[in-house]
Amino acid sequence: MFTIAALYHFAPVSNLKDMQVRIREKCEAFDIKGTLLIAPEGINGTIAGPSNSIEGILKFLKGLPEFGDLEWKLSHSPDAPFAKLKVRLKREIVTMGQPDVDPRGAVGSYVEPEDWNEFIKADDVVVIDTRNDYEVSIGTFEGAIDPKTKSFREFPAWWEDNKQRFANHRVAMFCTGGIRCEKSTSFIKDQGVEEVYHLKGGILKYLETVPEEETTWNGECFVFDGRVSVGHGLKIGPHQLCFGCRRPMMPEDMKHEHFELGVSCQQCFDETTEEDKARFRERQKQIDLDKKRQRSDAN
Repeated sequence: MFTIAALYHFAPVSNLKDMQVRIREKCEAFDIKGTLLIAPEGINGTIAGPSNSIEGILKFLKGLPEFGDLEWKLSHSPDAPFAKLKVRLKREIVTMGQPDVDPRGAVGSYVEPEDWNEFIKADDVVVIDTRNDYEVSIGTFEGAIDPKTKSFREFPAWWEDNKQRFANHRVAMFCTGGIRCEKSTSFIKDQGVEEVYHLKGGILKYLETVPEEETTWNGECFVFDGRVSVGHGLKIGPHQLCFGCRRPMMPEDMKHEHFELGVSCQQCFDETTEEDKARFRERQKQIDLDKKRQRSDAN
């Protein structure tokens, strides 16, 4: 059983290269896999490993002066959610493209998961899903507005085009684990919206906390690891991932004529050229050869 830790923390980080090296070396020592992003504004990522390894790396990260207040959410998977370790330097730990937005300043008020259902029922509350369209497509909260954004960078422009719809309303936002809402709520507060709220801990904390019989959530929650999707109790969902477009799909979608492992699915078949598909086929060939070598080495 693998333990998965989803974490983020906004804090000033200097000497990024040195931080990257230190964290990568410690992750390798603990046999951690997954992705960590480090930027001048903080750290963000999802990692996995044996429970004692996750405990060790989280203790190390929390021991760094920059991340002393680091928080995380844990879940579990019987299969390895990641194949490799990536520790990358970025301009932002979640890319919004708004350099003046600083979640260390003003952000929305948190709504605890157990209070969320009642809160969003209020007539003067509008609920906005801040995730991307492919995430929303497999699950969201009842009555939530879908901005239909393909990336988080598009959210500020969507807000500018739609903000008049939400005049005289309290605005409640949610996302997978909470990090996007730290920026989106900060952004719209900077735009002059006073009553802004967001789901504390995101969808993942809601699905972990709120009993399924009381839910206002419909569908599954997309996650950025090998599980692809999770439901209530963070049980692994039925979705697979198309490695051509990185969108979720149901197992029956693999029977569609446009599905080709590692190359395309019915959602992206018409979006890529034959040159793209040839490149993806070569990539899949190398993946298959690598798996074959690993099986031979194990024997």
